[in-house]
Amino acid sequence: MAKLIHIKTFKDNRGSLTVLDDVVPFEIKRLFYIYSVDNSSRGGHRHHTTEQAAICIQGSCQISNHNSKLEEEFVLDSPDKCLLLMPEDWHVMHSFSPDAILLVLASTSFDPKDYIYEPYDAI
Repeated sequence: MAKLIHIKTFKDNRGSLTVLDDVVPFEIKRLFYIYSVDNSSRGGHRHHTTEQAAICIQGSCQISNHNSKLEEEFVLDSPDKCLLLMPEDWHVMHSFSPDAILLVLASTSFDPKDYIYEPYDAI
């Protein structure tokens, strides 16, 4: 099940420092970021094995999530918010602000066989 967590952030007059130590519950094998998104949606899949952590490091976006039992909507609008996505989480990223940069950390390297594009039936 998807889970929104807050990442430890240190703030002072010099700025902010957000640290990912011991936050992501898997070994990171892949890192990618999504930006310059028009009004399109991204994602629209789940995985067989891949776990992910999504952080909107600039701007904002929303992630709709469905895990066959629960449908949820998450707003990522701060770089200290991290959405953990499990393999069973069918997710769609959307409503990107013009300046949004969505960073995604993944537990596996890219493998097209790991993707499941068929959504769950509506609840």
